[in-house]
Amino acid sequence: MSAENMYDLVVIGSGPGGYPAAVRASGLGMTVACVEKSLRPGGVCLNVGCIPSKALLDSSEIFETTKNGLSVHGIQVTDVSLDLPVLIARKNQVVESLTGQVKKLLESARVSLIQGTARVLDGHHVELTDRDGGIRILEAKFILLATGSIPVAIPGMECDEDRIVSSTGALNFSEVPRTLAVIGGGYIGLELGSVWQRLGAAVTVIEMTPLIAPNLDGQISRTLKRLLDKQSMAFRLNTTVTHADVGQDGVKLFLESKGKTENMDFERVLVAVGRKPLTAGLGLESVGVSLDEKTGQVYINSNYQTSVSSIYAVGDMVAGPMLAHKASAEGIAAVSSMAGHFVEVNYDTLPSVIYTRPEVAGVGLTEEQIKARGIPYVSGAYPFSGNGRARCTGETEGLVKILVHARTDRILGIHMIGPQVSEMIAEAVLAMEMGASSEDIARTVHSHPTFSETLMEAAGAVQRQLKK
Repeated sequence: MSAENMYDLVVIGSGPGGYPAAVRASGLGMTVACVEKSLRPGGVCLNVGCIPSKALLDSSEIFETTKNGLSVHGIQVTDVSLDLPVLIARKNQVVESLTGQVKKLLESARVSLIQGTARVLDGHHVELTDRDGGIRILEAKFILLATGSIPVAIPGMECDEDRIVSSTGALNFSEVPRTLAVIGGGYIGLELGSVWQRLGAAVTVIEMTPLIAPNLDGQISRTLKRLLDKQSMAFRLNTTVTHADVGQDGVKLFLESKGKTENMDFERVLVAVGRKPLTAGLGLESVGVSLDEKTGQVYINSNYQTSVSSIYAVGDMVAGPMLAHKASAEGIAAVSSMAGHFVEVNYDTLPSVIYTRPEVAGVGLTEEQIKARGIPYVSGAYPFSGNGRARCTGETEGLVKILVHARTDRILGIHMIGPQVSEMIAEAVLAMEMGASSEDIARTVHSHPTFSETLMEAAGAVQRQLKK
């Protein structure tokens, strides 16, 4: 085999799990190839996930604020209109810019970015097929699987990306739908539903459980639903979709709830019931890589090794929340392990964020999890209505909640709903990483006036409870 096809590491996938791992591996002295089947690097996150959805969320928020929220500031605006093609084009430009930066980052790190579809032949060889059908074999000491995930489909409701769409199709509507059903009340459905509601669609979220975003702390989930209710987002909880009839002008959904059936008509339907690992076509079973039969996830050990010791896997392919920052942390940890360095990912301090308005963020255990484990705890909260900066901006909805061990004051979880909590959660993560107590946060001087003072005040509320 020629030297140009031999590497220390072949990374399959250039998303948030793959490209940071490739860069890190190069920094550790490895020769690295990163294989990507799409035209642009960045994976789902940069191309059809995190980044384009946030670009649309920001644009839709500006549109809604301009249309309905400026008069209170003494700013009068009339004849506000939406140019959807320009809004979509801006989103595409953001994606193109960031994926281009990833390409430059890989190049500057001396990583060979190779376009093609990969199939694992054994623990040290990857077959690469290019767009013209040409085949190339790469040899490597290690292989890292970082191919991410794909949307879960509902049987009998295949996405045509026209009337029934996945999260990818919901990023590119050519016009604002009059009515939009969102099947699934998780973070993807709530975020994309928020985009199109702000732009003028009547949105109905259909969720089979009694709560939206059911993995959140219960109090935060209930608060989020109440605030989205005020924004006129409709919810059908404890409801399943049994089937759908697609017509020329829309989709008829057949629903079942508590033994009763009914049907509702929508112009478009977004299926957002979850994602599953993208393992199809990789040839993993034939080389002995073990998969969970139920979830399709790749089994790994604490070093991210699969059942084939030279093959590693990270991100959405393995157990745990499907978060871009989890994938990045795991990718870096995996290649560090290959190089003989032990790097641990602390899964107890992985933050999660929902970019609705208000935003939601959390880290650590929820109150329900703490109760289920029988841990003695104290809870303290502080509302944004009592925060000076929130009063200035008019964003007074929401709260910060801190949960601590009743005897040690060790922080068990911090959960927030309110303005800019996607940024505030980093302080909470750092506090938990450092083993901080609520007293540590309460005694830390925060700039005034800032939203982050709400975290300090919530810690003070915990202290008052502990001293009773």
